Amino acid sequence: MPRFVFLFFLFFSFQLNAQHYNIEVQLDGAPDKTVQLAYHYLGKIYAADSAKLDANGHGVLTGDTVLTQGLYKILVDKDHHFDFLLGADQDFKISNSTFAGKDAKIEGAAESEAFVDYMNFLANLQQQSASLNKSYQNADAAERKKIAHQREELNDEMYDYWAMIDKKFPDSFLYKFLTANYVPKFDESTLPKEVQENDSLLLLAQFNYQKDHFWDYFDYTDERYLFTPFYKTKLETWFNKVLYPGYDSVKPYVYQFIEDVKPNKRLFQFVTSFFLNSSINSNIMGMDALFVDLARDYYLNGEAFWATEESLETIRENVLFMQDNLIGEIAPDLTLESFDGEFINLHQIESKLTVVLIYEPNCSHCKVFVPEFYKEVFLPYKDKGLTVYAIYSMDDKEEWTKFLAKHNMFDWINVWDPQHTSRFKIKYDARKTPGVYLLDENKKIIGKKMSVEQLKEIIPLELN
Repeated sequence: MPRFVFLFFLFFSFQLNAQHYNIEVQLDGAPDKTVQLAYHYLGKIYAADSAKLDANGHGVLTGDTVLTQGLYKILVDKDHHFDFLLGADQDFKISNSTFAGKDAKIEGAAESEAFVDYMNFLANLQQQSASLNKSYQNADAAERKKIAHQREELNDEMYDYWAMIDKKFPDSFLYKFLTANYVPKFDESTLPKEVQENDSLLLLAQFNYQKDHFWDYFDYTDERYLFTPFYKTKLETWFNKVLYPGYDSVKPYVYQFIEDVKPNKRLFQFVTSFFLNSSINSNIMGMDALFVDLARDYYLNGEAFWATEESLETIRENVLFMQDNLIGEIAPDLTLESFDGEFINLHQIESKLTVVLIYEPNCSHCKVFVPEFYKEVFLPYKDKGLTVYAIYSMDDKEEWTKFLAKHNMFDWINVWDPQHTSRFKIKYDARKTPGVYLLDENKKIIGKKMSVEQLKEIIPLELN
């Protein structure tokens, strides 16, 4: 055989051999049991493979493709399992006599071995930290200062260990995994003195630092993080607690995040789905605008390759009901028939504030909300610039009349649309009642879906 052909054959054989995993398992405490190779994925555990162990607790997990690196689990049952880090080396032996992760023995995969060593190092560090915390409880001021210094030394030990791992395993997932949740400490001493002495400026500086450095040690474009317990919780914290809670502030960061992960289909799917669901379920007023944007820019234009026609139909419906009543937009105009038979145009109402209220008398929430809103919000502010455009959403005038008379609410602008020709239920998303929209003097929507307590807070501020 010519030499270059032989070399090519060797290279080709190596490539074939490299594209598989082969994990030899030895579990003395699980003879004749079935063992599963499972993996963490977005906070849940999934099975990747399984094998029947022999009478000596020995078996082999093997496959003809490499596994995505991440945090995996050797699992026999709910009481017998342990985690290990699967790195680039996927042909190795693993054994464990106790099923505790720190007691795992690994041969043939340096990253995985180093992970076990780190678990033992960390356990020792945590034990020392717990001892220091206990001593701190009963220590005097001088002793507490000493203990605080010892705590810092423990942190330094951990940072030094990370540095050692980075040096020993450059560009490895092991280092990324160990430092995934680390956010550099904010050093207030680096700030100008006038900022340090101003609580508001200091709080803003802390907020901006957290936002700017939250992902320093977490490469969110690396799909291997999906195979850990970290990615989902990290993203939830960032979206709900780190970013400033407002649509205009959040949107640029969310869009940049999506575009950053877009080349990876698996990350693109998870991240975009996460932001879509988080925005529609958010308790932050106005975040539904982000849902509408994401729906249009990634789902309804065909980029969301994973979306079924059923899910797209639900998204289209939500966009239809949300797109006309977003915070900051001019409220859809309506001309509806009043209780007395006149037609009253919403945009022609001259009032500093207008509440568009949509209700039905038999709605259990409306029965409580509407009279409470009338007494605690409308009556105190009706002579100070507050008008209510109250839409009865059904078509039974007798029912409507009884409800108004019962609560004596004839000083509202009471209107209805029994034929539903105005499409107010779509324009103002009346799928759930009561519907509440607060409009300024120019009929711009400045609040919606508010409780009575929230209205009692915001209305006097807006009137003043």
